[in-house]
Amino acid sequence: MRGNRRRLYALLFRAAAATLRTFALDPRYLGAEPAITMVLHTWGQTLVEHVHVHCVVSGGGLALDGSTWVALPMGKKTRRRPFLFPVAALSAVFRGKHLAGLRRARTRGQLRFAGDSAVLADPPQWQHLLAALASRDWVVYCKRPFAGPAQVLTYLSRYTHRVAISNRRLRSVGDGVVRFVYHDYADHDRLKEMSLAAPELLRRFLLHVVPRGFMRIRHYGLTANRHRQDKLPRCRELLGVPPPPSPPTDPAPPSEPDTATSSADSTAALCPHCGTPLRIVELLPVTGRDPLAPTPPDTS
Repeated sequence: MRGNRRRLYALLFRAAAATLRTFALDPRYLGAEPAITMVLHTWGQTLVEHVHVHCVVSGGGLALDGSTWVALPMGKKTRRRPFLFPVAALSAVFRGKHLAGLRRARTRGQLRFAGDSAVLADPPQWQHLLAALASRDWVVYCKRPFAGPAQVLTYLSRYTHRVAISNRRLRSVGDGVVRFVYHDYADHDRLKEMSLAAPELLRRFLLHVVPRGFMRIRHYGLTANRHRQDKLPRCRELLGVPPPPSPPTDPAPPSEPDTATSSADSTAALCPHCGTPLRIVELLPVTGRDPLAPTPPDTS
């Protein structure tokens, strides 16, 4: 189904967001509009496909009439739930919404079937796939932010503008083989080394290049584009949180062009393929970090 990545990635976002809002708006669980931020993550430590979205959900929400901030309810005789919503129920509802989205996409002719998925163009084969997916337990994984919300956002920020593997994990490249280190989470998070032929590593790497223009970070609920200008200030007011500092309104005018730099650019090396002058855009400091040094856990 890789020919439908844009459609399927978008469906993953929509189904996850709809599931979370369904529970949040239910008075049994919260009865309020939450803030939801999602980040698409498609790879595992060995670059195999592991498509999922990380979801950061506020621990409460704005009442539907905007009158108050609703926090996780706690009754005197009711033990607090370990998470905002019941995890098993989340998994079942998410499965239902995702499969319903697949059915709609198929009915509207929005899916293409080619290569290994060509067999799914046959209606009985398609129905067999849906039945198999519906019969399995789907996983919604919830985890406490042990070091607080800031640590969660720091963790996710490492994946917003990079793909699949960082340079520090590479050990060597030579004779058509690439060696890199990875954490084996199935073996007590042990650090191991893997060797892949260069074409295979490139194949795995390219699996995680998202379609052009696809937004890997999306916001829903209170932080959605259509709501945040009005609702976030109200949330800050109810929670007693000061507004964020205003961005500068008068940016400095652009400086005069550096003739020395321009002259240097004119004599810069040229790209051997397109002839465009090459120029330095950034110098990265040498950190001296050992690629085998422990790194923060990666739940992919």
